[in-house]
Amino acid sequence: MIRDDSIYLDSEASPNIPEDSTSRPATAIKTGWLEKTPPQGSIIFQKRWITLDNEYLRYFQNDKDVYSKRMIPIYSIMRVMSVGTQKFEVVTHNRTFLFRAQSDYERNTWVSLLQKTIEEQYGVDRMTSDACGPIYIQGNLELRGIHSKLYMVVCEDKVILYKNTEEHKQGIGITSIQMNLGSVRETDKRAFDLTTPYRVFSFVAETEQMKQAWVEALQHAISSALSSDSVVAKIWSQDSNRLCADCNATHPDWASVNLCVVICSRCAGEHRRLGSSVSKVRSLKMDRNVWTEDLIKVFIMLGNERANLFWAANVPPSEALCPSSSDTDRRAFIFAKYRQGKYRWYHKLFGQQEALNKALCLNVQTDDILETLSLLFCGADVNCHTEHPEFPTPVSLATRYNQTLQVEILKQNQNTDFVDANILNDLRLSITHRGHLFKMASTTRPITERKSREGGKVFSLCTLKKGIFSYGNSRSSMPGRQLKVEEIVCLAINPPGTHGFEYTFEIYTEADRLYLFGENDPELVREWIMVIVKSILPRNARDLGRLDFQRIGRLNYKARLSQQSPGVGWFALVGSILHPRLPDHKEEEEDIDLCRLQELCEWGDAADTPLFLLRTLLIESQLKLNFLGWAQDIQQASGSWGNTLAQQQLTGTDIPIIVERCIDFITQFGLKSVGIYRKNGVSSKIANLLENFLVDARRIHLREEEHRVDDVAGTLKRFFRNVKEGVFTNQAAPAWLSTIEESQRISHYQSLLSSLPSVNKATLEALIGHLYCIQHFSNVNQMNQHNLAIVFGPTLFQTDGTDSSAGKVIEELIQHYIPIFEVNEEQLQKQLHEVNLIVEIQESFCDRNPTTSYSLLSPVSPPLQVDASMTAAALTSEVLEQHKIQPQEFDYWCSFEVNEVEETERPLHHRELMLPVLQSASTVVVKKNDAMETIAMFLSLAPLSGSTRNHSKILGVSCAARALLFSLSSSQEYISYRPEKECPIKSLTVFQGIKKKLRPPTSWGMTVVCDSEEQDRRQYMCCDTQNEMREWLAIFMSIQVTTSCL
Repeated sequence: MIRDDSIYLDSEASPNIPEDSTSRPATAIKTGWLEKTPPQGSIIFQKRWITLDNEYLRYFQNDKDVYSKRMIPIYSIMRVMSVGTQKFEVVTHNRTFLFRAQSDYERNTWVSLLQKTIEEQYGVDRMTSDACGPIYIQGNLELRGIHSKLYMVVCEDKVILYKNTEEHKQGIGITSIQMNLGSVRETDKRAFDLTTPYRVFSFVAETEQMKQAWVEALQHAISSALSSDSVVAKIWSQDSNRLCADCNATHPDWASVNLCVVICSRCAGEHRRLGSSVSKVRSLKMDRNVWTEDLIKVFIMLGNERANLFWAANVPPSEALCPSSSDTDRRAFIFAKYRQGKYRWYHKLFGQQEALNKALCLNVQTDDILETLSLLFCGADVNCHTEHPEFPTPVSLATRYNQTLQVEILKQNQNTDFVDANILNDLRLSITHRGHLFKMASTTRPITERKSREGGKVFSLCTLKKGIFSYGNSRSSMPGRQLKVEEIVCLAINPPGTHGFEYTFEIYTEADRLYLFGENDPELVREWIMVIVKSILPRNARDLGRLDFQRIGRLNYKARLSQQSPGVGWFALVGSILHPRLPDHKEEEEDIDLCRLQELCEWGDAADTPLFLLRTLLIESQLKLNFLGWAQDIQQASGSWGNTLAQQQLTGTDIPIIVERCIDFITQFGLKSVGIYRKNGVSSKIANLLENFLVDARRIHLREEEHRVDDVAGTLKRFFRNVKEGVFTNQAAPAWLSTIEESQRISHYQSLLSSLPSVNKATLEALIGHLYCIQHFSNVNQMNQHNLAIVFGPTLFQTDGTDSSAGKVIEELIQHYIPIFEVNEEQLQKQLHEVNLIVEIQESFCDRNPTTSYSLLSPVSPPLQVDASMTAAALTSEVLEQHKIQPQEFDYWCSFEVNEVEETERPLHHRELMLPVLQSASTVVVKKNDAMETIAMFLSLAPLSGSTRNHSKILGVSCAARALLFSLSSSQEYISYRPEKECPIKSLTVFQGIKKKLRPPTSWGMTVVCDSEEQDRRQYMCCDTQNEMREWLAIFMSIQVTTSCL
């Protein structure tokens, strides 16, 4: 038996991935098919796809795979030489690789290019084992699906897999994974997934701590792969910027653009906690748009050393940070340094506001930017009046004197909060209010039941003063309870009449408690809501307080695909619109229409559950109570909130989701259904499906095996008949139905169409376009324009059908679809091409009736006559001859039985009769059998024995290794010889593959059908490698058919 020491990682490039995003990292010098021998001197050659670039000689299982089986670094190759006919050797320090080309000319081309590439790399250190730049982490990891542990190296922008430590030292790897399209996700205490567009790599670390280290290293590599080093190089050209301004960690790649310091990632996380009004944190690598040439010059001219002459002039050695400082120490130090200004150098004019402003106006006319930084953070007003009528602000004055760096610093600090934490001149702290409210005892659970007026409520005297909200019994002399305004994370307003008092609101705190207040006076409650909201909102979110919100507060968030720790944002929910204020991502502060969400997911545990919105914004809260309140309101706001079209859940193109999904389903499965839309479905199923769509259309996915075409068509019709005001609107419907001369009808319809609301217009265009496609197949489905109009006229205009004018309008809209909706020829042809393609695909999947005449491959070929004696070999031969395909040497063409429902296939033995197969629900495909070479080698060399994994029920069951005895009896443990299940080999039908929804543990599965069993006929088995699976297939085939498999 041949041993192949390479590892096959099943992966193929998706057609949806751009070519320039491929994971094959370098431009290839040459590619092509070569044959190679496995190690240990075997004479059997294996066909492999080979690529050569400036770094590696790689070989792949086939030309579609993205991840190689082996990669040989150019620097490790000692020599390349021709040996014998069509062969050449690649000699490394510890191993010789033997390849064979199709001709001597092809062999000589490969040898020449390899020798030239080696010569060009000759000046490189030839004993280097890692050519991937800085290494973040390396070591042994278990890759699920592989027998032994692999050695993995995480570099700056990629991951390299080696078979073991020894091969890592030699530099001979398995494959490299480019991280620019990767993402990492923790899946278990010790497990995590590295996901690429081509494959999910599931790794298991030895400990939970090691897993965390690997995950962080991979996230760092992803950030590096997505980043640009041009800004970093410029900023680091100033030597003092190579160390973090706060903890002295090396190679800091973050900065506070308003405080003018370069910082490391750990310190950047603590800077974000200060809020963007204190520190604006930006990445040197990823936030490319922020880094203008002037801002870069500011950081080069100042540098961390000069900036710390101001910020860290008085740091006691006992309080100084180091790179290993804890998060707690780091947080306290950074808060004291920048928020309180504890260690700063105090300007001689400190405390003299007028003098500071005058000094600032004079200094911005010079190039002393350190003085400007000192003046600003010692109290000078960045927007003070300069007493120059033509240049009233420091910014305009600096511009007048062409001091561009001064302008940059001033602009970066126009919204900075310069005040000390101990000085009570923040506007929020100056808000005061006093009055009486009824209060319910605080709780740690959501309030889901109506609270009566007598249900434990206390008439409390409430006071808001100096940032403290206090409440207590107005008849008691005891001091009241107190809440600091910074402890309030959310305020929610209940609909009138929710509880015993008409108007109530809820306060959520950092202690994860909920406080309910209420009164019958709407103005009194409104005043309290406004003053509390004003006191909790920071400067950059104060405009949210002017909205008519039902919930407002702060949550953690991640913008887009950020790999950094979450920032703190403020959010206000107004109807179905979520208004975000994201201090660190101003560009993401676009209002979110929850009805138009593409996706809204809720997951996580009870302590930390995030929401994922629009695939671009992740919001989360570690406070369970706060999150549950937000989750409920967002879920409710994202659903249908009325009965009109515009009040439904919509797609990005303003079409109700229910309409789009029904149209898509019918286009896919019902274009040729006779009487589509005319036939009635099951009324109860239609009602149930419509109700589910109206509750949450985003969660409904139509599937062929679960939904009938006529039921879906009935659901769409009933939706249009019931929708409030209809598609044409009650106001405009009479104009649509009015009698117009035929020559003016198209322009009349165009005018009416343009006056419809955007959602109605988009919906009508989508529906008429769909009906236009339906009538193209009227010769099959018997639904021409007139028949469709009879159905949809009364439905869309919501009439009783006695007046034919509604049907006439719909018929004319379908007939003149192109001019009315201004569809150009290219759009139309593309749409019809897509529809025809869908029909062709469906026709290829439909069941065939038993027949002795069967058409294969191309519809232009005459059908093949299959009689009871025709074998698979005869059928294959006739198909190849009919299509003029000449098999090459070592090509193994054969017929396959394909079951689309089960997602399986099996190669037919060349003596197997074809008629029973054709009379089943399966499809027959004639193609090359790439596994035959392996099967032939195994049968000639291997005894009949092996092991596999057996699953009779895969969902929810972990994979347990079992012994597979040769009578196909499986035992729970290797030490047991009593069979758990037994079936004669002769009665088995063995297919390659397992249905994906069963989630098999490996890619190399088999579905075994036992014809002798009445129940539980299918058994599912998974092998660890492709070769192992092929060996088992060879065993089954050789026993079932006593003749040769070839």
